[in-house]
Formats: sequence, C-alpha cells, structure tokens
Amino acid sequence: MQNESITKEVLHFLKKLEKNNTREWFTENKKTFKRHETAVKAFYNHVLEQLNTHDEIEKLKMFRIYRDVRFSHDKTPYKTHFAGSFSRSGARLRGGYYLRIKPGESFVATGFWDPGKEDLLRLRKELELDASDFRKVIEDKKFKKIWGELQGDQVKTAPKGFDKEHENIDLIKKKQFIFVRNFTDDEVLGDDFGKKIGASFKAIRPYFDLMSDILTTNLNGESILD
Repeated sequence: MQNESITKEVLHFLKKLEKNNTREWFTENKKTFKRHETAVKAFYNHVLEQLNTHDEIEKLKMFRIYRDVRFSHDKTPYKTHFAGSFSRSGARLRGGYYLRIKPGESFVATGFWDPGKEDLLRLRKELELDASDFRKVIEDKKFKKIWGELQGDQVKTAPKGFDKEHENIDLIKKKQFIFVRNFTDDEVLGDDFGKKIGASFKAIRPYFDLMSDILTTNLNGESILD
C-alpha cells in the first residue's frame, strides 16, 4: 500500500531539491512536491497507527518544508528532508518520537530533547540518588541492539550543586536524554521500513515508562500530578 512505504521518487525529489534550493525551482516543481508530501504524510499516519497500538499519542506534527532564514547564515529557503514528531498524551506520559526522511541521513529519535529546568533538575536528583534502574534499562542488550548508547548535549564538568566526582556524573551531566537510530536509503525504501520504525518505537517503552515515573513523582516516589 502507498502509505506503508517511502518511494524512490520521494528521495529523488529531495536530492534534486538539495541541488536546486531556490524559490524559482521550487515554484516550478511545487505540484510534484505536494504529491510527494501527501504520500509521506500518509506514511507518517501509518507510523502513528502503529504507535497507538502500544502507546497513547496526542498528535502528529509534520514540519513545514520552508526554512526560517531570518537568523541563519544558511539562506537556502527550503529544508531538504521531511520530518515529523509524535507527542505522547497527557502529563503522565513523558517523552516524544521523531522521524526524519532525508537521502543518506534518515533516522528516528526518541527521548527528551529540551527538558525544562524543573524536569532536568528532577532527573539529575534521581540519578544522584540512585541510577541503578536507569542503567538497567539503557544497558539492556536487546535495548542497546536497537538504540545504541544514550546521546545528547552535556555540561563540561558538573551542574551547579552536584559533585563532579559523583559515581553517576556521566549521567548527571546530561542536558538531553535522547536515543537515535539511523537508517540507510535501502532500509528506507524497504517494504518493512514502517515495521522497523514501529518495532524501534515499541522497544523504547521501558525507558519512557521509567522516565515518566521519575518525572511525575518526587524523590519520595509520591505522585506530583493533581
């Protein structure tokens, strides 16, 4: 079915856009873009359906192809990829999913890209107290086979108020808590690409379940939700 795969034509169009990233070329080829955009949105909705079989997704957000160039050195007007995010429902379900389609650089990502000040402090306090459950989840062999190592920006030494010699400082230093899985173009074009994404997102659930539990309780394990 069309909505269950990404076609060669989609990747070919994105390659051409990268070589011809001008308003004139895009205007001439806008009908073609809209056709591919519709097909890609259908694929993202297919991924959404899979997610909702094991999670509760509040919304799918497809990002626009137009770039905001006001404060960028790169003045090319269009992105050369398709991208979208899937937001989990309610205050008790934390974390998010992301999917990008770009020739040679397609990937899925999950986790916490920009945790707020309070959430970040709560996570660091938890890791300062005890990181054993956290490490057990992210170091599980099956988990690591799919998602690899924890990624994300971090401070250089230690956040203010934390001991730089703490045994869990490698985790406490994190400002982001994300996982990324890359896909080759052959994988993107495969009939089972949607299934691979679905399996990857399902595999992240132990991590999301733990993080949601941390971020909805205090250090005593008491719920902070109304």
